[in-house]
Amino acid sequence: MGKVNFDVMNTRVTFKNIPLHTLSKFTFKDVTAACQEFKKIPNVDECIIIQTASRVEIFTVSNVESEDSPDARRPEGKGLVLNQIKDTWISLSSLEQIDIDHFDQTLEVYKGDDVYRNLLRLAAGLDSVVVGKREILNEVSQSLATAKSAGTSGDILHKLFDSVIRLAEKMRTSTGIENNVISIGDVAVKLVDEKAGLDDKKKVLLIGTGESAARVAKTLNKRGIKFDVTSRTVDRATGFSVILGGTPVDFNDVLAGFDKYDIVFVATTADYFLITFDRIHLVMEDKKKGTLIMDLSEPRAVEEGITALPGIKLLFKDQIAEIYEENVRARVGIVPAVEKIIEKELPVLSARMTILEA
Repeated sequence: MGKVNFDVMNTRVTFKNIPLHTLSKFTFKDVTAACQEFKKIPNVDECIIIQTASRVEIFTVSNVESEDSPDARRPEGKGLVLNQIKDTWISLSSLEQIDIDHFDQTLEVYKGDDVYRNLLRLAAGLDSVVVGKREILNEVSQSLATAKSAGTSGDILHKLFDSVIRLAEKMRTSTGIENNVISIGDVAVKLVDEKAGLDDKKKVLLIGTGESAARVAKTLNKRGIKFDVTSRTVDRATGFSVILGGTPVDFNDVLAGFDKYDIVFVATTADYFLITFDRIHLVMEDKKKGTLIMDLSEPRAVEEGITALPGIKLLFKDQIAEIYEENVRARVGIVPAVEKIIEKELPVLSARMTILEA
């Protein structure tokens, strides 16, 4: 009998190729149970799942017989495992037929060194919505711990994840890419807090389900602030809330009850004004307490004329852009140094994994 080789595969869906409000359909309600289901696929020996607000990534190790084996590798081997991964993913998620029809175009599949490179980039903070953010490295570590606890990871993925986590710590420390990282949400929430005070007694609304809205939601969650979330459709708001929190509300209901909100964050990509004087003046004219609206949209989604209404204060992205963009520029300047380290360490990591495989 020939020796057994191992294929490491990474199948993923991320914020780069799917809207965040749709990503919830690809998530697993119970990651531990999902890991165990993927491990039940014939020839799949190990599984780790990284599931965050911006990605779902499945790492699997499958065994295949080498070419000199009497039971030589079947031509459909790798493709068969991939098809079974897709089928299992569909069965465990809330994908609808329209999503399933586009699953192949949405799914990214990587093998071998590409898996190692992707995981290094992710752990180092290069593949995050907010470059350098420490949070993703913590999530990679937690994913490994979850798989260990579930009994779905083994020698191959333990070695890979342990090596990558150690290298990521080294890269982050030596380059400083994670120093003083702030997101657009951090800056926006801080400014609103300074202007109006932000606590759990305030009624907060978030309009939008894109990346900027996600940053605001994450910061509000971190501070324990409850909020409603709305979008052009309730489905979008609901999908967003599944992975990023908030209570989904119909946009028409938001306009009709606009007076109940003390603080409103608007972060959309609409090419027209969502909030106008005509839309809210009737419901707002008798409001006794003030309302602070922070418009982070590009282009602006809030008509400046609403400031004619009593008690309304309007802030724009311009007022935080300098602080945020300076922070982004500082980290983008460090990215090439991190990339260089990754390309230097990749062959070493690959060699380690090959030795382990043998």
